[in-house]
Amino acid sequence: MFEKFFPDEYVASTYVIPFEKLYEQGYRGAIFDIDNTLVPHGAPADDRARKLFKRLSDIGFSSCLISNNQEARVKMFNRDIGTNYIYNAHKPSTKNYIRAMEIMGTDRTNTIFVGDQLFTDVWGAKRAGIRNILVRPIHPKEEIQIVLKRYLEKIVLYFYKKTLKISKN
Repeated sequence: MFEKFFPDEYVASTYVIPFEKLYEQGYRGAIFDIDNTLVPHGAPADDRARKLFKRLSDIGFSSCLISNNQEARVKMFNRDIGTNYIYNAHKPSTKNYIRAMEIMGTDRTNTIFVGDQLFTDVWGAKRAGIRNILVRPIHPKEEIQIVLKRYLEKIVLYFYKKTLKISKN
């Protein structure tokens, strides 16, 4: 029942993802959510985020930010990053995941998506046919509508982790 929301992978942080290994596996595009995926909600790009996007570029990745936020927020974050971005994306709608791949010149087979929410980020990426990586939220402070979704996410993640344990046995 919950499987359609299960991430392809679940890791502690965006900053532990082995992008070099993903590149070796043939991935060429990386799409990212911003808030609580790369920085705390509403924060500007920090040193870690700047270094990550420099590293991605050096590896050979194309990148794109895809956010449900308005342009002012996304533009402010991207000021020091300098990558492609789509604002007001209406995730989990697949339209802007596809648009991000068009912008980067990639497709479903060589693009990954990284985000912190199951019902917008992961579900949208899954519906678009993109490999997805769920990360733990960076900071506990969130908008009320996200806080409410987190309770439902805990239920889905419980079953996801249970499925992983069964498959390892």
